[in-house]
Amino acid sequence: MHIRTVLAAAALCGLSYSALAQTATPGVDQRQAEQQARIQQGVASGQLTAREKRRLQGEQRAIARAKAHAKADGTVTAQERARLQHMQDHASRDIYRQKHDRQRAPSAP
Repeated sequence: MHIRTVLAAAALCGLSYSALAQTATPGVDQRQAEQQARIQQGVASGQLTAREKRRLQGEQRAIARAKAHAKADGTVTAQERARLQHMQDHASRDIYRQKHDRQRAPSAP
């Protein structure tokens, strides 16, 4: 009977780990944190205006919503991961372009 308990516990751990692996998005999470840091750095250096910051933050919120939607059914499919990656590629390009467009936030008096 003890062996059955151990086997049942091992099977449960295996199932919960596989379920976690299907909804885990560490790459998306890491990249999102890095993009947030790039936006904050751009604001701090004056490379991003308040309007540019709001637009880029809106893009980040859209990615977060898409990620939550992908996780909602318990599985993040390859197609959903590809969509998230595409959204992040687009956001990354937008951050670069906005930081390098020579617009400057007004300096504080």
